[in-house]
Amino acid sequence: MLRSYVFLLALLAFSFAARAQSNRFGFEYRAAAKVVHGTDTLANAWAGGLNSPQFSTIDLDNDGQQDLYAFDHETSRSYTFLNVAAPGTPADRRWLYAPQYESIFPDSLRGWVLLRDYDCDGRPDIFTFYQGGNIVVLRNVLVNGQVQFQVASRQLRYSGPFSGTANLQIGGYNLPAIQDVNGDGKLDIMTYDFINSIFIEQYINTSPGTCGGALTFEQTATNWGGIRAACASCAAYQFNNQTCFTANKTTHTGGHSLLLIDLDGDGDQDLLDGRDNCPELARLLNQGTTAAPLLTQAGISASFPSAAAPARVPVFPSGYSFDANFDGRPDLVVAPNMVSNTSDLVSMRNHIQLFTNSAASGAPAYAFQPNGFLQNTMIDVSEGAAPAFGDIDGDGLTDLLVANHADRVNGAYRATIAYYRNVGTRTRPVFKLITDDYLGFSARQLLGIKPALVDLNRDGALDLAFASWDRATNVIAYVLNTAPAGAPVAFNQAASVIFQPQGPATSTKPTNPAPTDGVLPYEREDTPYFTDVDNDGFVDMLIGTNEAREPGMALRYFRNRGRGPLDSAFVLVDNDFGHIRTADGSRPENLAPTVADFDGDGLPDLLTADATGYLRFFSNYRTQVGIFLERTDLLYNTRTNAYEPTRLGLDSYAFYGLAAADLNADGAPELLVGTQSGGLLSFATRNRTITATRTEAAAALALSVYPNPATATATVETARPTRLTLLDLTGRVVRTLDEAQRRHALNLSGLAAGVYLVRAVGPDGATAVQRLAVQ
Repeated sequence: MLRSYVFLLALLAFSFAARAQSNRFGFEYRAAAKVVHGTDTLANAWAGGLNSPQFSTIDLDNDGQQDLYAFDHETSRSYTFLNVAAPGTPADRRWLYAPQYESIFPDSLRGWVLLRDYDCDGRPDIFTFYQGGNIVVLRNVLVNGQVQFQVASRQLRYSGPFSGTANLQIGGYNLPAIQDVNGDGKLDIMTYDFINSIFIEQYINTSPGTCGGALTFEQTATNWGGIRAACASCAAYQFNNQTCFTANKTTHTGGHSLLLIDLDGDGDQDLLDGRDNCPELARLLNQGTTAAPLLTQAGISASFPSAAAPARVPVFPSGYSFDANFDGRPDLVVAPNMVSNTSDLVSMRNHIQLFTNSAASGAPAYAFQPNGFLQNTMIDVSEGAAPAFGDIDGDGLTDLLVANHADRVNGAYRATIAYYRNVGTRTRPVFKLITDDYLGFSARQLLGIKPALVDLNRDGALDLAFASWDRATNVIAYVLNTAPAGAPVAFNQAASVIFQPQGPATSTKPTNPAPTDGVLPYEREDTPYFTDVDNDGFVDMLIGTNEAREPGMALRYFRNRGRGPLDSAFVLVDNDFGHIRTADGSRPENLAPTVADFDGDGLPDLLTADATGYLRFFSNYRTQVGIFLERTDLLYNTRTNAYEPTRLGLDSYAFYGLAAADLNADGAPELLVGTQSGGLLSFATRNRTITATRTEAAAALALSVYPNPATATATVETARPTRLTLLDLTGRVVRTLDEAQRRHALNLSGLAAGVYLVRAVGPDGATAVQRLAVQ
């Protein structure tokens, strides 16, 4: 009885703790709007884009259907997609992005990840890279009905006549084939050699019994098929030890990917070989047997599966065999396996290929599908997506700009901005792609554009500010909107003006500042954000930067002096704003900031993203001093009913973009996160406070706003004369009334429908804030 009572108390305590956590403020994944490309509504618009995915199948939700797991080699990010019935046509199936399952997979995964069932329990396990080229195996186990992965082996070993007993290593840039080679039902391993990635090695699973659960291997070939991949040309191999030298090879780590498929229906396994530096997926037919493989030049093709539609991606193809179109037959998906695009500078847009298999048995019959696979269902602007919100066309609805780091089009590698017009309604936004080269930015040959739509000159109309890498340095520039407030914007990007460095506010050298005088950071991918930090009615500048040539850390605060030429308005106030650090106390790389009243208390919050893959939340940042207090357990998981850190990917090359706006007029801002993979993730807030905190001084102002909701005008009254500022939920100033009065007529014409904040400031600095809904 006592044991039962103790168990009941523990169960109640756990229940209360889980409920308390689930009632905290945070974010959850939610589609912000429908997105339309041409006539297609994107099914996975907000999945975040794909660069170098490695695909495997797994039943994530235990419904008997094989779902899809993708591990992005470049960003070390896990993606999960459910196999679900298509809307309106239950007999059809589709892949649906389901991020609630991503936290099942350890965040320590690196290099490569393949899901394979080694212990024959029907649940695929994880085979993955470990430091030094070793292979770690994580077993899939069920705990309380939920999938968990537990370490089964930290180092696979093998024995054989060629090298005795040793660690099974495949190198850091090879992707092995982990499949049944000899037909005994056990998982074997085929890979290129660890040292030079020239010879194909074969490791046969020798575990006792009918399953391969012991994970013991014997090396049965060190030069499978008698070939060497040592020739300079792609899909060219050396036979019978003939001399073949590699000349002028591009600087890469070097590596191969292997996939085993019986391509000719003769009962043995053939190879599909992808090679770094090469676009072709080479076919190597085994014209011998499983025990005695034989390769000839006639069995090697660089135009697989056909000369008319070969499997080719920009760099380093990898093949994956699974049922991609839900017809019960294994198809072929081909994707790049490159670790980064810093040297190749290729397009990462629409580069995942799908070849559907129409053969019910025997040799597969592959047919090229021009729409590709998965990427065509999501926003994907190549790489380094950076979003910005604003009413571009003057219809009162919030539109979307998405810039990128770059994309290679017509031989040129350069950044562009995509324009998505909101063609929906005030409460149901729909973003339709209008152009992928807004304002013709491609002609300027810039890289890493980070856009912002903000009223810089206080005329009520949105201006365009942007950071970009312009040949030798990063610049922060702006283009003033020559149209009146409420009208469609009028930008001339050729007339952009670069912000000038002015040094700190106390500097005596306003021109030609010294290196320590607060120069605007000019490191590649600097990310500016414009918001009123000091609450004086002028937008200031926060800059996330990796700048190390001057003293300072990741986030820097430049104050708008509110006087003089706009290009010289911003001066350094704090070169380590918030003292933001990673978990080990180091400087976060590639930091991007945004500001909005996310938690609903009427006060602006700071949110950042960086190369750790974490979102960091700083509530009421204006009231914080010194080291800002942060939260990283921000993302509510509907599967676990708990908050988790975000997992955007871990990569020192990864840059993120943040944007927030109330898109559906519910009074809460939606959050978009642009990823290194070229897509956008969409989050909504949950458990907002809703009621603003009112101090005694604020209450004394007796702020009243009516009518509320309002349309064209609103009246604002206070007990004492006050100055007014109207802000949107991101903290962006949209109207100012600088004359102190007890009654103000607030003009709302030209404003997008939604919720705004009316801020009244008295002569003694007392401040009151009230929400105003604009219809």
